[in-house]
Amino acid sequence: MKKLLIALALLSFPAASCVGQTAAYPDFELVETIPVETTLDNPDIRNTTGVWVGMIGRAKESLDFEEFYVSHKAGEPLDSVIGAIIAAARRGVKVRFIADARMYRTYPEVIDSLARVPNIAKRIIDIGKFAGGVQHAKYFIVDGEEIFLGSQNFDWRALKHIHELGLRIRHRDAVSIYRDIFELDWKLAEHNDRAEAASLLSAKTYAVPFALKYGDSDSVVFTPTMSPKSLIIDSSLWDETAIVKLIDGATKDVMCQFLTYSPATRDKSYYAVLNDALIRAAARGVKVKLIVADWSKESPTVDYLKKLSRIPNIEVNFSVIPEFSGGYIPFSRVEHCKFIVADDDEFWLGTSNAERGYFYSSRNVGVVAQNKTLAGLLRKIFLKGWEGPYMEKVDGTKEYSPRKHGEN
Repeated sequence: MKKLLIALALLSFPAASCVGQTAAYPDFELVETIPVETTLDNPDIRNTTGVWVGMIGRAKESLDFEEFYVSHKAGEPLDSVIGAIIAAARRGVKVRFIADARMYRTYPEVIDSLARVPNIAKRIIDIGKFAGGVQHAKYFIVDGEEIFLGSQNFDWRALKHIHELGLRIRHRDAVSIYRDIFELDWKLAEHNDRAEAASLLSAKTYAVPFALKYGDSDSVVFTPTMSPKSLIIDSSLWDETAIVKLIDGATKDVMCQFLTYSPATRDKSYYAVLNDALIRAAARGVKVKLIVADWSKESPTVDYLKKLSRIPNIEVNFSVIPEFSGGYIPFSRVEHCKFIVADDDEFWLGTSNAERGYFYSSRNVGVVAQNKTLAGLLRKIFLKGWEGPYMEKVDGTKEYSPRKHGEN
């Protein structure tokens, strides 16, 4: 690994190293990863690897990463991203990495190797000590003015073998909110002492929403969101609140996509909030469509999905991505996107799945936005999958077996 990092550091990475054409807006851009050997690609949306390398290549002062974990395989697209980070550090950019304590035990190598490079520092956060869950967010901030957030883990598979959606946002005031969360977690991760949390968590109210203006009549209006409820600076920005408000405001249709969706909790209690919001929407005539990955074909998750599919105005599909021709790859070949589109002009996109723990126990970030062009693009992405060859309708009467997706 050390030899690989040194080799990558010798490469040059131009500041605008990107592929494809940007979609819609220069400061608020949807970004995707498409599993190779599938038909899910959207030519008008740039791919993750090029966007990440370009953002990192533009860094002049700082790069702050808060990631669930880092998993690397030599010869895969993450090579160029790691090389860009090392190149940034070598030109004097201060780089900080926060990773989750539980996942770090599984994937320590890359983070430890990066931390040996001058100007790169790491801290491992144990969110379990503060809220009971994990550091599940996936985002990084460039120079305090540009952020990438979304479903993409810092994982070689997330750049090649998983369907992912993220956002690149350039807006200093909005990014400062996410940076406040990063700074809080950086401090929490220093000692991972629950007793320090109260003194480090200071309540604050942000002036939201923000607006990016494009011409006289077009704008993107957006608000950052975050979790868990007990570790956010402004309680009005909680992910769950934003998502429920979005669903409750829908008048025509709601399209949701998550890796997992389940009202079941780890302690076997029932989490009704999101389920009830979708049922309320259906009851008032809103057409609800939900896509979840076929990893959810296991009890009790599948039982709730079957029950939901029997409600009038609600349809549920499993997404089934074919295995790679080169052989089985664990924890891949799946749709990992996390977004909701309501009607024609509003959406939420983030790092949370649709389960209680993501909102109450684990660190996550997201954004809710109003804009017809971007909402239309997300609708297009959703319907391309919904109407494509990788969908399997959830049958309320069928028995399902879970799909293998872990290690051999």
